[in-house]
Amino acid sequence: MSSEATTTDPRALTIENVERTLDELRPYLMADGGNVEVVEIEGPIVKVRLQGACGSCPSSTMTLKMGIERKLREAIPEIDEVVQVL
Repeated sequence: MSSEATTTDPRALTIENVERTLDELRPYLMADGGNVEVVEIEGPIVKVRLQGACGSCPSSTMTLKMGIERKLREAIPEIDEVVQVL
């Protein structure tokens, strides 16, 4: 596999691919007055910050695990976990 193929692989764990996947979810978060920001990728763990209404919503843990984490892990199998940082 050439290095070019590696950098354009949509299933590779990169900030660009995480952002692209999150862009599919952002309209739903924004509709509820929130958003999500990628803070860093540490090994197979993606650290995110929930913003706006999502940061203080009682359902934010469910949104993070059942929505954001599930979608990211489907798109990028290398991800083990998505965690929220404050």
